[in-house]
Amino acid sequence: MFDAMTLYRAARSLHRAGLPLAPRILRRLTLYLHNSFIPYEAEIGEGTELGYGGMGVVIHPQARVGRRVFIGPQVTIGGRSRKPGAPEIGDDVLIGAGARVLGAIHVGARAVIGANAVVIEDVEPGAVVAGVPARCVRVVDLPGRWWEDGVQAGTG
Repeated sequence: MFDAMTLYRAARSLHRAGLPLAPRILRRLTLYLHNSFIPYEAEIGEGTELGYGGMGVVIHPQARVGRRVFIGPQVTIGGRSRKPGAPEIGDDVLIGAGARVLGAIHVGARAVIGANAVVIEDVEPGAVVAGVPARCVRVVDLPGRWWEDGVQAGTG
């Protein structure tokens, strides 16, 4: 199936190969099929997944997304008005549905961003953040993608 991440990877490969038109066509196809804007200029690590095929995901062209990140539907990873820069997301991060990660901020490895949270400040590694604006709820000091293992995490 051609989900938004598959189309992004194809466009990124064609862009790196020096083909100017084909990546733009694939980016436009992603916009029409998935209502997503995932530019081939953005750096997205291997193993990154998009919930529901990437429906409604918007990513800034200068954003850097780490490896094995899960991005829920309707997520925006973008800049802020009149402020340069874009987010940098670490490895093994979970971004809940409808979350907004805005500005030149860094989200640490293994962090969890709750659904509909608005993140406008740096997030430390292993932190669980939620709310508008997002605040740290707790810090979980476990390696890897701990939310997949069914591990009961204590507060930190």
